Amino acid sequence: MADFPPLRNDLLLRAARGEETERAPVWVMRQAGRYLPEFRKVREDHEFFEICRTPTLATEITVQPIRRYSGLIDAAIIFSDILVVPQAMGMEVLMNPGPSFPSPLDTPDDIAKLRSKVDVKKELGYVLEAITMTRKELKGEVPLIGFCGAPWTLFAYMVEGGGSKTFQKSKSWLFKYPNESKELLGRIADICTDFLVEQAKAGAQLLQVFDSWAGELAPHHFEEFSYPTLRYIAEGVKRKLTEAGVPGVPMTLFAKGANQSLDAMAQSSGYDVLGLDWCVEPSHARSLVKGKIALQGNMDPNALYGGKNAIEREVQRMCASFKVAGKTKAWIANLGHGITPGVDPEDLKWFFECVHKYSEN
Repeated sequence: MADFPPLRNDLLLRAARGEETERAPVWVMRQAGRYLPEFRKVREDHEFFEICRTPTLATEITVQPIRRYSGLIDAAIIFSDILVVPQAMGMEVLMNPGPSFPSPLDTPDDIAKLRSKVDVKKELGYVLEAITMTRKELKGEVPLIGFCGAPWTLFAYMVEGGGSKTFQKSKSWLFKYPNESKELLGRIADICTDFLVEQAKAGAQLLQVFDSWAGELAPHHFEEFSYPTLRYIAEGVKRKLTEAGVPGVPMTLFAKGANQSLDAMAQSSGYDVLGLDWCVEPSHARSLVKGKIALQGNMDPNALYGGKNAIEREVQRMCASFKVAGKTKAWIANLGHGITPGVDPEDLKWFFECVHKYSEN
């Protein structure tokens, strides 16, 4: 373990532990990204995955929003991508501008093309190095978040060959090849578990699992194919970190669109925080989880295009709905999905300022 500067803002970690906080900690998914002119400047000379694989560049981009919004933002998230895991498994992934797999998995026979064993420290060491470098560069200003994609979401990309509107190929696998699908999902889950453990060892102070395509599954398919791997990851990460002498690293699960399972996820997922998309009312989510887990979210990202009055109105409504008996407790303010490229950085600044104002206890 590296020797890191002391943390000066632990608001995120206290909220993740379910505590009442003086205001809601706030960050946004994809906050180190295309909406920032300083990010676009770096991208002029560097390909996307080149940045991911170059720790100095990944560190610089991770810190950009912290630098711009110093005092307003309460977490950094390492600049990387969920698709580094399929790359570690031996698949080629291009970004042009969205993700593309030149040779996706067409049938279960194609699983044989994947690496049978993945040494996370070897294949993804550049992410771990970037985490350690960024943690030092942050100088304790805010905590650093590490992350990975969920097995079902990664499986869908690997089979579809990129994003999809119908998920016809990946979902047909679940119907036609349920056993082979579960085997591949299990292999991905093992790699995700090891990857998150190593991220925490490298300096990540909170870990998030992104199941971006959870909402594409019927509830019974989510329960059968996705949820068991999500539980497996949480249990494995916490056990291995305890054994390694790094206990107590909070974990967030963002299963976008799986709002029908919020109660079950609060009861038995093993995570400390549940991320919410914008399609569930915060007060309703609070009633479903019954105080068993902290929440994160959930303003519609498109509200950031509505102008200052709309942003303030939506933040005020969101804060009121998340509060418990008028108090901010066990809540991390965020968007209900990632920030989109066309957002004016000044409008995001206003979002942060409004969260500070309306979530204050």
